[in-house]
Amino acid sequence: MPKLTKMRSMENGRKHVVNLLKSKSVMKQNVFKNTQNWFQILKDELKECIEIISEEIGDNSKIRLKYVDAGKYEAQLFIGSDVLIFYMHTNVFRFSKSNYVNRSSYIKKDASNAYCGVINIYNFLADSYEQNRFNDAGYLISRIFINKESHFVIEGKGELEFLYRDFLNQIINKEILQDVIIKVASYALEFDLLTPPYQSVSVVSVQEMQTLSSNSKLKTGKRLGFKFKSEPKIIG
Repeated sequence: MPKLTKMRSMENGRKHVVNLLKSKSVMKQNVFKNTQNWFQILKDELKECIEIISEEIGDNSKIRLKYVDAGKYEAQLFIGSDVLIFYMHTNVFRFSKSNYVNRSSYIKKDASNAYCGVINIYNFLADSYEQNRFNDAGYLISRIFINKESHFVIEGKGELEFLYRDFLNQIINKEILQDVIIKVASYALEFDLLTPPYQSVSVVSVQEMQTLSSNSKLKTGKRLGFKFKSEPKIIG
């Protein structure tokens, strides 16, 4: 390749990188910041929700009710025998081309609208956290996708499997976050602990027995093999 042609090729390559940084990187930062703002609002709603429930239940110290701000990207809601972990992913994702949201005019008009921040909601047994049973299993019961313009879609179990699927017209707000909190709490409380298969717990070592209350390899969880029936692929 002639030297002049090579130099022009390198210059065009640099311009392309600069354009990507100016457009895509800035866009992703906007998505992240918007999701972070909504996550803080979600934290406020979690705190208020647990306060209201506590007041309605009254003086009953036997029922576990607690909100914990576990950092910039995590919040914990202890409710009864369960704990719900709300975790905001620190990366931005886009829906894969095969996902149904890409068929909407909203995405076709501006492909950057398909990029979202993600808030995952996990369900663990409260004892797993309070007793540091590090091998206990938790389950993803919902995830919220929010883009730069606060359009959103929710995947989840129970009613959240179908309620909030209209990415084109849905805009996130406090009332929707309140509804999500109530629905994931209800689902967790109704989602019972099942006895594990006998064979999976029939052999125990001395070490596992001695550490049973803290870091046992005897995994406890509500249900093994739990997952969404159909999870749309997302690409980071």
